Amino acid sequence: MVQLTRIYTRSGDKGQTSLGSGKRVAKNDLRVESYGTVDEANAVIGIARLYTTTLPVADAMLTRIQNDLFDLGADLCMPEGGHYEEHALRIVATQVERLEQEIDAMNAALAPLKSFILPGGTPAAAHLHHARTVVRRAERLIAELAEREPVNGQALMYANRLSDHLFVMARDLNAQAGGDVLWTPGAHR
Repeated sequence: MVQLTRIYTRSGDKGQTSLGSGKRVAKNDLRVESYGTVDEANAVIGIARLYTTTLPVADAMLTRIQNDLFDLGADLCMPEGGHYEEHALRIVATQVERLEQEIDAMNAALAPLKSFILPGGTPAAAHLHHARTVVRRAERLIAELAEREPVNGQALMYANRLSDHLFVMARDLNAQAGGDVLWTPGAHR
């Protein structure tokens, strides 16, 4: 269990922070950027949840996802290998599989896409589209990190699947409220 008694430590006042392993790195280190962007996505999902309080199935999914995103951040802040590996919290295949099952269930009720859609619609869907773009940025950072040093492959898969999940959930919420906002190519030339 995490217990925080002090919020500020002054240990980062010179632009460095500690990874889960204790190693000190610059605050703009690619690993820190990766899990910081995951945290940003979690915050945007928190805003979306302000609009899902009357939608228990969607809200429950988003609650699980927010917890998973803390797991993902913990995974990314702890480099692979080392004496601490046996205690490291890692994203596992079942978390990715759950996203896939939820995507399939939501998508089954949706009409096939015949156009790209514009981010928007209901407030919840608009915020989920925003979260999707932040997750895509996190995914790009995690992929870049994985090119430089070992990263749990399930972490990258989770980010990839999560952006799809948020897209389908936004479509599902919009379908319940009248439909997606469709892109009309060249409409305003």
